[in-house]
Order: sequence, then structure tokens, then C-alpha cells
Amino acid sequence: MPSPYRAIFAAPGTASFSVAGFLGRMPLSMMGIGIVTMISQVTGRYGLAGALSATLAMSAAVLGPLVSRLVDQYGQRAVLRPVTLVSLAAAAGLLLCVQQKAPDWTLFVFTAVIGCVPSVGAMIRARWAEIYRGEVQRLHTAYSWESIVDEVCFIFGPILSIGLSTAWFPEAGPLFAGAFLAAGVFWLTSQRATEPVPHPKEGTRGTSALRSPGLQVLTLAFVATGAIFGSVDVVTVAFAEEQGHKAAASLVLAVYALGSGLAGAVFGLLRLKGEASRRWLLGICAMAVSMIPLLLAGNLPLLAVALFVAGLSIAPTMVTTMALVEAHVPRTKLTEGMTWTGTGLAIGVALGSSAAGWVVDASGAEAGYVVPVVSGALAVAVGLLGHRRLRRPAPNREGQRERYDDSGVGERQDGEQPVA
Repeated sequence: MPSPYRAIFAAPGTASFSVAGFLGRMPLSMMGIGIVTMISQVTGRYGLAGALSATLAMSAAVLGPLVSRLVDQYGQRAVLRPVTLVSLAAAAGLLLCVQQKAPDWTLFVFTAVIGCVPSVGAMIRARWAEIYRGEVQRLHTAYSWESIVDEVCFIFGPILSIGLSTAWFPEAGPLFAGAFLAAGVFWLTSQRATEPVPHPKEGTRGTSALRSPGLQVLTLAFVATGAIFGSVDVVTVAFAEEQGHKAAASLVLAVYALGSGLAGAVFGLLRLKGEASRRWLLGICAMAVSMIPLLLAGNLPLLAVALFVAGLSIAPTMVTTMALVEAHVPRTKLTEGMTWTGTGLAIGVALGSSAAGWVVDASGAEAGYVVPVVSGALAVAVGLLGHRRLRRPAPNREGQRERYDDSGVGERQDGEQPVA
């Protein structure tokens, strides 16, 4: 491991919560694609599969910020364990309904309840922010590390989920996703020493982190970005099936994540200069342009190459986003702020996967890649229109104003301890 990455693990407990976070995030890449694979295996209906995946994403989008706001108020252990148990019970209900060929409406009900699953990635990043608050370079490296972990999840998650559902039994992918969720969350919440201090008084003020104009821009742009991810997942599974190699979809999607993971590893080693908002906008533009070659890929090898190149812009953009979230959200609402970007992604995944499913049913898999192209164009439009809000210093919620360095991390003007 390069020395900057070794350095961030010098603090006690960091390795343990990062590993627990890896396990807890596996369902992020397994559950949605697992539901798509399971439903397409059992019913052959990609429209229904996409709609259920969209329901899961929309439910997570609605419930995720509420769960994270409670975490900021009462702590990770007190909140995450009960909501995880509810999500796992709903997942069990969904699998039982699929096995028993229950009516479609029952599938939607249980899928919606699964959406109360906590945003484990936000919980882990909040722990890093608590440990390295004010240490700009170490936070940059820590967020880059967590981006690498995200992509490792997206490399192995689809392989496990699709592979288990196609080679074993249709419900196997979502079943194992639930097992990872339980193991990760309960291990993470057993680690009290690195848990961020809750702020129960903040809950009485009734304000949301989303009141920040900068966070509004990031969240809206991530709706379009999420539509890219959701549509690519659904269309790639359908494209692989049309090519006669449905199980290969997991390998192709793993290559997509591999490109992002490699880019994130390099990005974490860099000492960056210039405005974080400008780097973010360039990343959004690169993600959009990289979708165009997907329209020209006529076979799985070419598609894999195109997705690898497309993945190179993902992790750097996500890392920069976390720095911008810290710059525009008060520290007492940091977990909620980070979850809102995930909420934007979830909404986008819902819209993208649903739209892609209907396009595939109507016109075939190759036509489905129009959806991520259009989604990328919308992300660029939001980025261009909202860029000025990201450059503008945001007022501190405790009544002070912050100035920002190159990374987007703020420092109090009165000389107090730097804050994120």
C-alpha cells in the first residue's frame, strides 16, 4: 500500500471500521442488480425488474436522509441496528413472495421497505472526517481510499449477485446481499471508539442539510449521474443476454468499476491545486462524454473496453464531491449531507433503471444505451448552471463564515480549529 494510504490507518480503529464498511456496502452493488437478475430469471420481464430496482432506489432516496439525520442526532449504533433489522425482514419477505409467485404488488411493498437500509458509506466517511478533521491531505486520501473500497464492492458485488442467481437459484444474489449487510452493520456499530459524537440538540432545530445551495447542486447533478449508473446496469444485463452470455454481464460491469477504482487509487496520491468546484465540473463532463462510445459497442469485449474508459472519471468526481459536501454542510449535519448525495444517486438509479428497462423491452438492448447518454447531458447542464453556487463560500451554521482552500475544506476566519 503506498505510504499516504498507510498513514491514514495510523489512527486506532480505522482499519476495522473500513473493513466493516466494505462488508456493509456490498449490498449497494448486489441488491439492485440481484433483484433485476432474479426477476428476469423468474418472469422474463425486464420492465418489472427495472421498476422494482427503481422502487428500491426511490425508497432509499426518501428514507436514507431521514435515517442519517437520526444518526447525527442519536449516534450510529442506536439507529443503524434497528433499521437494518427492518430492511433484512423486508428482504426476506421479498424473496418469499418471488419463490411463491405472489402478486406483483407484494413485490413492490417489500422492496420499498428494504429501502430503509442505512447509507454505510456515509457512516464510514463521517468517521474519517471526525478523526482527521482539519487535515486536508489526509482527508483527501481517506476519501480516495473509500472510493476505492466502493469500486471494489462494485467489482465483486455484481459478479457474486448475478453469478449466484444464475448458477445457483434466482434468489441467491439478494440473499447474500442481506448477509453482507447484517455482518457489516453489526460489526461497524460494535466499534464505539471511532463513532462520531451525536448532536441531539440539532434535531430540535428542524433544519435539513439540504438547505445549503451547494448541496442542492451536488444532489441534483447526482440524480442525473445516478441515472447513468442505473441504466448502464440494466442495459448491460439485457445486452449480455442478447449476445447469449447473460452471466458475463457481471464481468463487464466489474470492468466498469475497475476503471473507477484504479483512477481513485491514483487520485488519492495526488496533491491537488486549484478549485475543487472546477475539478468536479470537469469530472461530470468527462463522465457524460464517456457514455457516447457505448452506443457504438456491438459486442461484449468492445463494451467492456468502453466501460473501463468510462469508469476512469467516476472515483475522482466522487472524491471531489465529498470535499465539496464538507465545505457546504455544517459538521453537525455531515452524515445527512453525505447521504443526500447518495440520495441523488439513488433517485437517478431509480429513474435510469426504470427508463432503461422500458426502452429495452420496447426497442432492444442497444437502444437502451441512449438513456445513459441523455443522463450524462443532463448532469453537465446541472453542473454548468450551478457551478457558481459551488464556488461561493457558504455561511457556517453556527454564525461564522468560512474560507476554503484548494480542496474545498473550510477554515474558520477567526483562527479557531479548522472545520469541514
